[in-house]
Amino acid sequence: MQKLIAGLLVTSALALAETWSGTVVDVMCKKNDLASHTKDCAISCSKSGYGIVLADGKFIKFDEHGNVKALAAIKATSKEKDLKAKVTGTIKEEVIQVESIQIE
Repeated sequence: MQKLIAGLLVTSALALAETWSGTVVDVMCKKNDLASHTKDCAISCSKSGYGIVLADGKFIKFDEHGNVKALAAIKATSKEKDLKAKVTGTIKEEVIQVESIQIE
């Protein structure tokens, strides 16, 4: 019975997940030219945290776990700039609780 309840809770949480597409950027550089924002800059400014800039220009910040995942994804990508990504998670108080991030 406990496994069934746990399974339902996980399924419920996944059902609430959303996906955003945009450019991953550190908070310090979110208002700069995103197409030319470099991977090296994103790594060196990691202490400010990360978020995603959507097509309409809106910036949504990541939670602490999302910051860790974003830094790992940025370090792992071969792209040197224009860090477009898909981010999956839930939004709480204008912050994305990141489940996954994939640099495209």
